[in-house]
Amino acid sequence: MKNKVLLSIMGLLLVGLGIMMSITNGKRVQIEKVGKEVSQVNKQQKQVATQIDNVQTTYNSNDEQAKNDLLAFAKTYYTFSSQTEYNQRFSQVSGILSLSNDQKNQLFDSGLDATGGSRINNLGLTSQYQTATGYTSDLDNQTIETLATVIVQTSGTGQKAISQTVLLHGWFDTQTQQFTSIKINQIQ
Repeated sequence: MKNKVLLSIMGLLLVGLGIMMSITNGKRVQIEKVGKEVSQVNKQQKQVATQIDNVQTTYNSNDEQAKNDLLAFAKTYYTFSSQTEYNQRFSQVSGILSLSNDQKNQLFDSGLDATGGSRINNLGLTSQYQTATGYTSDLDNQTIETLATVIVQTSGTGQKAISQTVLLHGWFDTQTQQFTSIKINQIQ
């Protein structure tokens, strides 16, 4: 009888051990599945972080380019001391501009008076870029809105040089890397 009891206990222990091993294997499979899912989530998080970094780097690069180009425009636009220099301004900045003909003609007039004479040379007009500070706003579609406050010193024959502050407002296309519009407002 002792043997039967002992065999029964041993049998129960073996059945219990089998059940425990079955449960452990099931849990092990579940743990492996969760581990794979966690690994997938980590990979996706890295991909998203990389995409965010790429967008931020691209935006920061375009942001800086827009600001630098507007300041380069200001420096060229407001620096002249003769009719020749006045007329050369557009060719010096044309690579960063994609303006409508109306706006181009408005920003870059001929500098001639009604008789066809040079206003710049006849009046001794000069303009000297002094300094500027650029700002940019958020990206809207593929356009960055850019502002610059520019200080310019101007004079004419027999006139004392005066400083003026001007606000440039530009729209920079990130695809073409050019300004599609620039507006100028004098600050009083």
